[in-house]
Amino acid sequence: MKRIVIFASGSGTNAENLINYFHNRETGSVIQVLTNNPHAKVLDRCKNLKVSALSFNRIAFTQSDDVLNILKASKPDLIVLAGFLWKFPDFILHEFPNKVINIHPALLPKFGGKGMYGSFVHEAVVANKETETGITIHYVNEHYDEGAIIFQQKCEVSTTDTAETVAAKIHDLEMEHFPQVVEKLLLSEKL
Repeated sequence: MKRIVIFASGSGTNAENLINYFHNRETGSVIQVLTNNPHAKVLDRCKNLKVSALSFNRIAFTQSDDVLNILKASKPDLIVLAGFLWKFPDFILHEFPNKVINIHPALLPKFGGKGMYGSFVHEAVVANKETETGITIHYVNEHYDEGAIIFQQKCEVSTTDTAETVAAKIHDLEMEHFPQVVEKLLLSEKL
């Protein structure tokens, strides 16, 4: 069975969805959730779902081997960023080549980059009068939102949509497609 470690920074709806999807599945299991936010709701979700969860600070992540050593001990087949807001350090990426993926709430390369997450993305989509948006699942590299695209799914944006209604559409796409794409990756020969 393949091992999944999730990184999250906020409420953890994607993390919870992945944990539930892989519960009692033979393809893989979420073995751990790591967060940079000691007050993140994802920690409560993990407690309720009986999944190991740890929080860490920026020094442990970027200036020491603390998080790297946790990952090495966990031996993940796939590291999934699900609403994780910090840039992943190069030295961790080098230890896990092509094993770190991210979900982004827009059709990259549009609306990506530093500071483009959550409501900021949806507000930009509406402000630019886009007629469609969607989700992008991609490999993580040394630049924000520039890794190779694995999967995209689109949805329509109407002239009456607000950032909130776009967010709801994106959330639905994430809930439906993210676990399926992760499972396909676990079943591929690349891992």
